Amino acid sequence: MTLSFFDQFMSPTYLGIPLIALALSLPWALYPTPSARWLNNRLLTLQGWFINRFTQQLLLPLNPAGHKWAVLFMSLMLFLITLNMLGLLPYTFTPTTQLSLNMALAVPLWLATVIIGLRNQPTIALGHLLPEGTPTPLIPVLIIIETISLLIRPLALGVRLTANLTAGHLLIQLIATAAFVLLPLMPTVAILTAILLFLLTLLEIAVAMIQAYVFVLLLSLYLQENV
Repeated sequence: MTLSFFDQFMSPTYLGIPLIALALSLPWALYPTPSARWLNNRLLTLQGWFINRFTQQLLLPLNPAGHKWAVLFMSLMLFLITLNMLGLLPYTFTPTTQLSLNMALAVPLWLATVIIGLRNQPTIALGHLLPEGTPTPLIPVLIIIETISLLIRPLALGVRLTANLTAGHLLIQLIATAAFVLLPLMPTVAILTAILLFLLTLLEIAVAMIQAYVFVLLLSLYLQENV
C-alpha cells in the first residue's frame, strides 16, 4: 500500500498510546546540565554564549518590567529549536507540525501579554484599538478591525510555524522520492536532484532555527506593547 505524503505528520502511536508526549520530553533529556566548575567544556561554553547573546538581543527593546520573561522566552526558544531540528532526522516525528500543539503554545502566552496590558495600563491597552485622529464615522469599523487583528495574532503564530515546517518536510520528501525514482532511469539527473536535496536540507535547518526565533520574537513584541 502506497503511503500518503502527509502520513509523516500523523502522531505515532504504540499500543494505542500516542507518543507525542515522548517526543515533547526528549529535548529536555538532551540539554547539557550546567556545572559549578569555573572552566566548563566547549558545549556548555557555547550554550552559555548563545543564551546570553539571544537574551540581550531579545530583551533590548523591552523595559525592565518585561525582563521577567527572559527565562520563559529563552526556554521556549531552545525547546522549539530542538524540536524542529530533531524532526529533520530520518524516521522521526516533528510535534511542531501539529497546529494543535503550536496553538497550545501561542494562545496562553499571547493571552498572558494581553492580560498584563489590561491590568497594568488598561487605558493604553484599549487605546491600541482606536488610532488617534480617527474620523468619527470610521470609529466603529476601526474598532472591529483592530479587535479582529488582535484576536488573530495567536492564530498567525501557530499557523506560521506549522505551515513553514510542513511545507519544508513535504518538499524534502518529494525531492527525495524523485531522486530515488530517477536513479535507475537517469543517474545524472538523480545526482543533481540529490545535490538539490542536500542544499534544501541545509535550508530547512536554517528555517527550523529561524521559525523558532520568529515565534519568540513576535511574542516579545506583543509583550512590548503591553508593559
